Amino acid sequence: MAVQLAPQPARPGSPPTQPNGILETPIGELERELPMVYDGQIPLGDLLSRVMQSIYAELSELAETMPNMSDAARKRILADWVVKTKKQVAKLYAVVKWARDADTVQKCMNQQFEDSIHGLNYGKESLDPARLRNHDLLTSLDVLTTGSYLRLPTCIKKTILPTLPMTDLEVKSTLLNIEDIIRYRLQMKEVIPIEMSQHRIGIQIRRPCFFTAPNLFETSICLQGGRPDDGWFCVDVEFLITIGGDLTGVQDFPRKPTGIVKQYVTNEADARLAMYLPLPPLQGPPEIQPPPKPQLPDGFIDTPLVRLFNFLQMMSLSYQLEVLWYQAERMRSLGWGEFLSVRMGPDRKSMVVAYWTQVIHFTSVRPPSLPTQGRPRTKLPALGGAITISIIESRGPSQTGAGSAKSPKARIMANIQRKSKLGNSRPSDDVEGLEFRVSWEPAQGALGVDLPSESSTMPDGHLFVDANSLDFEALLRRVIRYHTSAILRVFQYQFQRTNRSVFSSPESSQALHVRLCADEVVIVTIDSRTGRLNLRDTGDLAAAGRGPRFAAISDKLNEDPAVLLRALFQLRINTITDLAEQKASYLGLQSFRRRNFLSDELAKLGPTNRGTLFIQLSSFPNHYLVLVITDERFRYALITTKILSETMYANMIMEDIAWLDFDRIHGDDITISTRSDNATAQIGIKRKRNHINMPNVDLRLCFAYFLLQICCNSFNVETQVLRELYSYCCARVAYMNVERQLKLRGIPFIHVNPTSGIVTTPELAHLKSSLARSVPALCVQSKHILSGAPAAEAAMPNIRVIPLNWWSEKSAQVVTCVKLKYVQQPMGKKAAGTSSIIRPSKRIIYDTTEAVVSFLSENVNTCVDEFLEEWARVSKMVVIAREVAQMAKKKEWEDIRLLSFDLQTVEFVYALNYTISITCEDQLSPAGGNFDLRFSRCPPSPMSDHHKSDTFNPHDDAEPFLRNVLRHGHGRLAPSMHRLVTLLRDTLSIAVELEAIRRQSDQDGCSSAISVKLTNPRHALDFRLMGDKRIIILDGSYSLFDFKASNMDSPDELGLLPIPHFQDIITSTIQELDPPTRTSLGKIALVDVGLICESQAVGMLGRALYTKMLAIIKVTGSNVS
Repeated sequence: MAVQLAPQPARPGSPPTQPNGILETPIGELERELPMVYDGQIPLGDLLSRVMQSIYAELSELAETMPNMSDAARKRILADWVVKTKKQVAKLYAVVKWARDADTVQKCMNQQFEDSIHGLNYGKESLDPARLRNHDLLTSLDVLTTGSYLRLPTCIKKTILPTLPMTDLEVKSTLLNIEDIIRYRLQMKEVIPIEMSQHRIGIQIRRPCFFTAPNLFETSICLQGGRPDDGWFCVDVEFLITIGGDLTGVQDFPRKPTGIVKQYVTNEADARLAMYLPLPPLQGPPEIQPPPKPQLPDGFIDTPLVRLFNFLQMMSLSYQLEVLWYQAERMRSLGWGEFLSVRMGPDRKSMVVAYWTQVIHFTSVRPPSLPTQGRPRTKLPALGGAITISIIESRGPSQTGAGSAKSPKARIMANIQRKSKLGNSRPSDDVEGLEFRVSWEPAQGALGVDLPSESSTMPDGHLFVDANSLDFEALLRRVIRYHTSAILRVFQYQFQRTNRSVFSSPESSQALHVRLCADEVVIVTIDSRTGRLNLRDTGDLAAAGRGPRFAAISDKLNEDPAVLLRALFQLRINTITDLAEQKASYLGLQSFRRRNFLSDELAKLGPTNRGTLFIQLSSFPNHYLVLVITDERFRYALITTKILSETMYANMIMEDIAWLDFDRIHGDDITISTRSDNATAQIGIKRKRNHINMPNVDLRLCFAYFLLQICCNSFNVETQVLRELYSYCCARVAYMNVERQLKLRGIPFIHVNPTSGIVTTPELAHLKSSLARSVPALCVQSKHILSGAPAAEAAMPNIRVIPLNWWSEKSAQVVTCVKLKYVQQPMGKKAAGTSSIIRPSKRIIYDTTEAVVSFLSENVNTCVDEFLEEWARVSKMVVIAREVAQMAKKKEWEDIRLLSFDLQTVEFVYALNYTISITCEDQLSPAGGNFDLRFSRCPPSPMSDHHKSDTFNPHDDAEPFLRNVLRHGHGRLAPSMHRLVTLLRDTLSIAVELEAIRRQSDQDGCSSAISVKLTNPRHALDFRLMGDKRIIILDGSYSLFDFKASNMDSPDELGLLPIPHFQDIITSTIQELDPPTRTSLGKIALVDVGLICESQAVGMLGRALYTKMLAIIKVTGSNVS
């Protein structure tokens, strides 16, 4: 503040003087002049400020770091901080208690200086009486002339005789007279500024006259005397201010100045009041002359109250400016120091505060998420804006004349007062109209934004200094809030006006809410302290893991804020990818954001591709469900990949791309689109389609609302939707593998609805998905797929191939459904029960009601081969079961009956209680496969107890020969089946007899083969089946085809030996038969080396021939085996 010191005139109430003319200095002033020693002490205010700053900094750090922690970690850290801070505050409280004795400690430390002062004072007081007095010439003359003293010294009279005090009435009268004089002077002579025209006179409270200037000051003044030329002097001053905000340090700026400040203000006020008054006579050496007083020019009248108002007005405004400066500096000490600069003008009439000050550091490496795209980095200013608070003189319009700005009423009243009190004279001083001017200048380019002209100035009434609430922080935050809103409005305009607008309805206030997708909202804020851009989210994924990512993006944005739009766009893509990846993780699917594709492969996904998520099909590692992120929605594709092993990094390529239309998948039509047309892609979400009749609604509003809904919901992928897409892709790949196998075999096929005409069985109920009707099935003709297969005639023309389990975590399966022409009801243990569905094996399910056989294949890649193998087995069993069932009717074999049939095995009785069980093996082998025959006998009654030998079927020994009867019957299975049964029935008597002979041989200690080879091993008895159920019994040493080999006269030659006397044995055996028995045996014919008989005679003749032959061989010395 600019003030000029002037000589202080003598006024009432000045300090008294001693008789010797020396001014007595008050003790308080002497104490203030003592040097203060702070050895080992620090100011309590500094200690309090430092502790509070430390607590504030720790709280700020916790507020930034704790959201990224778990709940347990936050509680633990907060508890530790509270304990530590409580200890610090307790220590600080103890220090404050101790600080009560700081004055005592200070006085103790200053004792040595006080002792020195007391010693000097004692010397002064001792030497004053010891000095010589001035020569008393009058007393000397009296003594010389009269010889005695005529009078006492005046000092004795003044010292001894006290002055008579005034009475109460005299005091009251004097004060009332002074009050009248003051009132007269104010009403008639003194020019009072209109700004402090509010005044009152109150002598009774020892403050004569009070002047009040609203929002500036209140002062009390009094006259020095009752004479017309006596001047005024200032008694007290109070600044009418109220400090708001942080009240720390408010004691440094009291409303009523005290001490040195008050003395300075009152001295300066007295100097201005007595500027043109004559100086009182000074007592001192005559050679010392005071400076000359200024003189009023002619025609001017002294106006001391105007000068007082001008001075106190400047003092009040300067006082307020100092308060604001102190508050700004305190903000710097509380964490704003790096981002706030405060500069006071040299005349201390103006203050400039720059906010968001920072040192810009440029880095040469940019993050991959914010590509530069050939664009140079924006050069940012070193500050965000500046606030200037200055004290200026307000001038009224030129039409009203010179002077400060006043209202019309105040201007008229001032002119009336001037004319009535001054007449034609002019006042010595004019009223100076001072006021605060607060201006704001935003830095263009702050945060990469050039504010438009309408946003570069704040509205009227927003920038002001309120004396009733001096709060610089509130003023600064008001400016920063407006600046922040202006910057965010520019960002909002950029988001809404960009050609590629993908954000929905950002809300602009102190925070910019940008809806990325679905419920994911990113909040863009500007830190009021640092001026840095901050990003945070409020969606479902607002977890601790996102904190570092948003912090990194915010750091890069503050290096170049111009890339905010691109950063949000990339963040939007990453957020959408995170949501989809999270849903895939919930489903247990393996997903990848990137695959090792060649550089030009991703271009196959279309020009609108902004991001991708590859979900690998677990059952088909070379196939992926790809979620292609575009500006508006998801697109879904099923791709087939191939690894290029010849490349250095084993790159991948896309062999095939199929675009999926999810809406049509859930519709009635089943569509597999292989086009890459963007216009056909639909949004992969499920939503209700409501048809609303709105005849009077603006179509533009409807369209805007529709776009908003699309933008909000287009990327809200439900878990069920993703599951169904994944399942559909698994189904499509399974079908592709099946189709590939059919194409390799040249088998034509068509797509059909898998649910039409198919009865869902309980066994297949779990093998079904909600998308089953949307996934096309394959239909092939039996004449094509079963071409060359055995028993192709057993199947109906249409055969369906349907992959299963593609919707579950299990490996995919394929079911092939064949309807049989010949329906034979299953029988046996596996077919027992009330259910019409049987499952003879893991891979075969048979519906007896519909005669539909379902073949399950565990491996999709070999399903056709497995089906053909199973079909070859099942079809043969069906044909065999059918033929067996018809044999009793067509052949009149009443003893033939079917015991068991389950598509895998056929078991039946071919004669009496002799049974055979037939199964198939290796049906696709080049040799045509094998038939496995198992012979046994069924007991007459299930409850009867039979020996194990009673269940033995003698045909079991001939199984290797009998199986060839069916093996070579491919294509003619039914005739070969008849041949096998006929052969079994015709040879049953032979087999039974031979088995009896074998048992007898075992009892006799001999061994025999099934054909009863009588060997030494040199003798054998040969039984052969001929046509018309005739049997020939021969000597085994003779061959029916090579007669040379039959005549072996030398016993040393290899081969069988003739049975001795074999012809005699035959003749004697026949002759021993009685006529009735011989007649019952049928025809018997003798041949050279044996005999021919009918099948019913084999048992008796064979047993008799064997007995006699064995006896003759024993006699001749040969062994039979």
